[in-house]
Amino acid sequence: MIKASLLLMAVFTVLAAMGLRWRESRGTPEPRAGWVARQKRSANRWVTAAAIAAIATMLLLGGVQWLRIWAG
Repeated sequence: MIKASLLLMAVFTVLAAMGLRWRESRGTPEPRAGWVARQKRSANRWVTAAAIAAIATMLLLGGVQWLRIWAG
C-alpha cells in the first residue's frame, strides 16, 4: 500500500504541476523575470503541486480504506 500511495502521489504531483503551469501561462504575460525569480516561481509551483497531491492522495486512499471497512 505504501508503494501505491507513493506512486499515486508522484503522478498527482506531476499532473497538478502541469495544471498550475498551464493556468499561469493563460494569464497576462509578465515581463521576463530574472533567473532567481523564475526559480522561486518554479519551486513555489512544485511545492503547491505536492501539497495538492498529498491531500488528493489522502482523500482517495482514505476513501478506499473506508470502502474496505464498510464492505467487511
